[in-house]
Amino acid sequence: MTSQNSPLGSGKMCGFAATAEPLRSRQFYEEHLGFRVISDDAMAIVLEANGQMVRVQKLKKHVPQPFTVLGWNVSDIEATVRTLGSRGVPCEHYGFPFQNAQGIAAFPDGTRVAWFKDPDGNVLSIAQFPSSVWPPS
Repeated sequence: MTSQNSPLGSGKMCGFAATAEPLRSRQFYEEHLGFRVISDDAMAIVLEANGQMVRVQKLKKHVPQPFTVLGWNVSDIEATVRTLGSRGVPCEHYGFPFQNAQGIAAFPDGTRVAWFKDPDGNVLSIAQFPSSVWPPS
């Protein structure tokens, strides 16, 4: 099935994360990641991230998942890691033998990924894919 045949092919994807501390979460996404706040109500913080919507749902209790919940494809992962670091957002180090000192993991297909966390412990990632992997032809 091609995306043209998909019932969601013309829809825009929306990313979701969760927070039990909305003030800290809003500050992180707005000030550290540079997203624009569209709305902030009792249910969620709605952000605009380069034309895409991210909803940070407000919960009374939140247990972060041990896997990536939001990720971004970037064209220059080293520059992005440096910029995040300069904004007080360090990359996670998982002890992978293929992860460098900056936290960037290099996979056999040429994909490179780095992970970081928001204040609630949600795992976020940035990835740089080789042209042979993304975008699909």
